[in-house]
Amino acid sequence: MELRLSWTDVRDEIRTRILSRTYAPGDKLPRDEDIAAELGCARTTVHRAMQALSLAGLVERKRKGGTHVRTDPVSRATFEIPITRREVELRGAKYNYQLISRKLEQSPIAVMARFGIQRPVQMLHVMAIHLADNRPYILEDRWIDVCSTPDILDVDLTKESANEWLVRHKPYSRIEVRFSALSANGETAQHLSASAGSALFVIERTTWIGVAPITTVQAVAAPGYQLTARN
Repeated sequence: MELRLSWTDVRDEIRTRILSRTYAPGDKLPRDEDIAAELGCARTTVHRAMQALSLAGLVERKRKGGTHVRTDPVSRATFEIPITRREVELRGAKYNYQLISRKLEQSPIAVMARFGIQRPVQMLHVMAIHLADNRPYILEDRWIDVCSTPDILDVDLTKESANEWLVRHKPYSRIEVRFSALSANGETAQHLSASAGSALFVIERTTWIGVAPITTVQAVAAPGYQLTARN
């Protein structure tokens, strides 16, 4: 059975058409339902993709006026959340993933601070390790708001990582990204097979939909990790 495209796949396809001038500046795009029929996906999938393109400043959507490619695309700093599986495979390595723990817990103060919320709420706390060629690659410590993202509770996280599911199914309107370093110790050093005291690269990402929190994650990379940015 052929899998339908995700909203990120549709977004990337429309973005490619805009950048290649298949859809030129000022052009009116086909209706969402027509794009959905062409690509074999749901109309809601196209709607999510168009929302993302609008937030990125590539298209302008008007009620009853349709969607147009902007004649003066807004220049914005953007950060594409990577799917770790794809990142590993693009490096030519074999990807694997292991769920360490999955628990409903009250959000700790540090997580509340990242989200900017004043009171603790119940969230899904997920710990997982991503592997490249059977070696530790990234240790993921993630908190997911189950009020904004209740469907995550039905996902089998032993088979699909929260990283990949969220990128494919949960669009965000705001993201905050921080880079830092920490010294390997305790369970972190053990999970990443790192020597105690060695420097580890940390990527912290927090996303919201409107004012509602979605997820915050600390992705701690194994020694030797390299971050590459392309435009």
